[in-house]
Amino acid sequence: MRSVLTIFRRELGAYFATPVAFVFIVIFLMLAGSLTFFLGNFFDRGQADLQPFFSFHPWLYLFLIPAIAMRLWAEERKSGTIELFLTLPITTGQAVLGKFLAAWVFCGVALALTFPLWLTVLFLGKPDNGVILVSYIGSWLMAGAFLAIGGAVSACTRNQVVAFIVSASICFLLTVSGTPLVLGFFTAWAPTAIVTTVASFSFITHFTALMRGVIEAKDVYFFLSLTAAFLFANAALVDLKKAD
Repeated sequence: MRSVLTIFRRELGAYFATPVAFVFIVIFLMLAGSLTFFLGNFFDRGQADLQPFFSFHPWLYLFLIPAIAMRLWAEERKSGTIELFLTLPITTGQAVLGKFLAAWVFCGVALALTFPLWLTVLFLGKPDNGVILVSYIGSWLMAGAFLAIGGAVSACTRNQVVAFIVSASICFLLTVSGTPLVLGFFTAWAPTAIVTTVASFSFITHFTALMRGVIEAKDVYFFLSLTAAFLFANAALVDLKKAD
């Protein structure tokens, strides 16, 4: 874990050493606030909750998280520093985990900075704080899954733009897999078991349950297992591509 923590501190510091961190945080806060108050009709609903805020998170993450993940490995490969980085006394798994945790914590910082919305709800009414807390945790877990996907795609290419487009496309398919837009394509010919399996990969379905304050093992397991699977794929791809 010492090696992982060393990489974690190095990568997290690199975010705040450049304007990237501040630009991302500002854009995230502005978009989250705008969508909540204008499209989400925060005040017009007359309810003391943060459902309008959290309901837009899958769509915010769809574009913002791949923008963070695209630089994880593509930048290292393009600049040629990946060879030097991997000659350090660390394993590929430690490098992948350290980079991922740094990016995930960074996303958590951006998410935590939305706390004024929680304070606003507390001022306006008596919300269920347990539901809000579970929604925050669920949002962070979902961000981790998006990030793991983006990291694995980033390990496949030197081009950050390509990494962004491909990871955003994969995340979009997983986000809408439980909607009629996707399921309608399968219901016409596929057995019920396949349709159910496709629907079970929907980010929105699993996050909506957590957003309502319902903690079910299947929803938590979905995000954690998906994150772990893509982290494993990330490590395998780094090993495969590091000689390129």
